[in-house]
Amino acid sequence: MEFRESRTRENLMRAFAGESQARNRYTFAASAAKSAGLNWVERVFRFTADQEKEHAELFLKHLAQCEGENIHIDASYPVENTAWTPDRLLRSAQHNEYEEAHSVYPSFAQVAREEGFLAVATTFDMIAEIEQIHGDRFGQLAQRAEESRLFTSDREVPWMCLNC
Repeated sequence: MEFRESRTRENLMRAFAGESQARNRYTFAASAAKSAGLNWVERVFRFTADQEKEHAELFLKHLAQCEGENIHIDASYPVENTAWTPDRLLRSAQHNEYEEAHSVYPSFAQVAREEGFLAVATTFDMIAEIEQIHGDRFGQLAQRAEESRLFTSDREVPWMCLNC
């Protein structure tokens, strides 16, 4: 199959757009967490935003042969309110990451395999695994926030200044 005629090409653009949007959503969520005084949650959102940037770059590299083109796609992406509480933003992030891990990227990988683009399928599969980890991490933080346990530990932890 010719790449320019493939559904894989469109799915790569959808994935690029989705990762780009996720990066922005997580940057906005990081600002909300910072405003709430939740520096650790802020850092997790920023760390994940940086990982989403890397995912977007991998998808864009697969599209290199389409340089200079405009690729039209139809897709849906989540809308979140930056005024939401950090725990609600964490749950939303968990949901979105699991959707990519369990539904979106596995289906994109299957299409890429069917069309003969095995390297692209592998990228989708690998990033789906990473999105699962993102979702798990967001879920654990959300649960701790909901239980008012963000600043507690079952073991003694030395204090460390995150500023200096």
